[in-house]
Amino acid sequence: MNILDIVFFYKIEKRKIFQLFSFESKLSKNFIMNSEKVEIFDTTLRDGEQVPGCKLNTEQKLVIAEKLDELGVDVIEAGFPISSPGDFHSVSEISKLVKNAKVCGLTRANQKDIDTAAEALKYARRPRIHTGIGTSDSHIRYKFNSNREDIIERAVQAVKYAKTFVEDVEFYAEDAGRTDNDYLARVCEAAIKAGATVLNIPDTTGYCLPAEYGEKIKYLKENVKGIEKAVLSCHCHNDLGLATANSISGVMNGARQIECTINGLGERAGNTALEEVVMILKQHKNLKLYTEVNSKMLNSMSVLVSDLMGMPVQPNKAIVGANAFAHSSGIHQDGVIKNRETYEIIDPSEVGVNASSIILTARSGRSALAYRFKNVGFDVTKNELDFLYQEFLKIADRKKEVNNDDLSLIIEKATRKIG
Repeated sequence: MNILDIVFFYKIEKRKIFQLFSFESKLSKNFIMNSEKVEIFDTTLRDGEQVPGCKLNTEQKLVIAEKLDELGVDVIEAGFPISSPGDFHSVSEISKLVKNAKVCGLTRANQKDIDTAAEALKYARRPRIHTGIGTSDSHIRYKFNSNREDIIERAVQAVKYAKTFVEDVEFYAEDAGRTDNDYLARVCEAAIKAGATVLNIPDTTGYCLPAEYGEKIKYLKENVKGIEKAVLSCHCHNDLGLATANSISGVMNGARQIECTINGLGERAGNTALEEVVMILKQHKNLKLYTEVNSKMLNSMSVLVSDLMGMPVQPNKAIVGANAFAHSSGIHQDGVIKNRETYEIIDPSEVGVNASSIILTARSGRSALAYRFKNVGFDVTKNELDFLYQEFLKIADRKKEVNNDDLSLIIEKATRKIG
């Protein structure tokens, strides 16, 4: 091949690559044009930090906030400013740092809380005050010793007052999961009239079933006058292991914001896991919903939060657990080696993981052993593999996992026998 042939070949291949990327870009744009965006409200630095032992200092919070901004979340709930001078300072510093996301401060439904939050958020490019009150009969009676009408009045006053400081006011109806739908609709309607731009419908105790929570969102969507002026938001807790399922049910029924945390951190059993809802919406394109989160950062984001908060991620955690893309069963390993999609619905690279892991155990088969031998530089024949596999099983029956050093020892032993 002469130089002219090489240049011609290069131009053709370059054009093919360009056309491929253009085609994928068009597909992506078409999907977004025909879909609706779900905003991601990250509360790792507020609800996530409420986990005992997970207290962060301001410097650590700034590191996480900056990465969340890079990740592409729409809202960062930076803290509860009135709770302590340290939290106030953190919210203020995060407000100065964040360039793209909205920065949010939590308050209760009283003027002092709102004044403090407004002061902490004064440097934010896109500030949001998140105020609200409990609406379930349990909260009204036992927490506030009040009545339904008084709660609506207090909610309206809080939203109106917050609105004097910022345009973007989110109202939360705490324990909405156990609040009567008719009354909840009245509260939401009053909050919208007072100026709320977002309505947070928390399943505070993690009580709801997915169908029940979805029906609640649907009811509000269909029965609250002026609902088109506000965004419905899901804030689900994981007491029964249903936080993610409830949040997805919520957006399927009309909510367009999900409140979540990295690694699902939060009070008691935790909150909706950000990485889970992002990847569910990404995988299930038939829902025609999308987020603007850069999924390739999910693994590194998980590691960062885990390290700074001192909260290990359980190995079998969906998306970001150490075993999320690890295979130890021989049947699974054989399938993945032949075609990754046999047992994986997500390409590991989509969430920032280099590759799937083939873990050698007593349940591993010959194909997995040959695959791992090849990875460490040993190409073995079928006959050699039969012998090596028997030696492998002797070690595998004694150990939980056979590592690369063990493989080298097996080869050495086989070489000595043959020699």
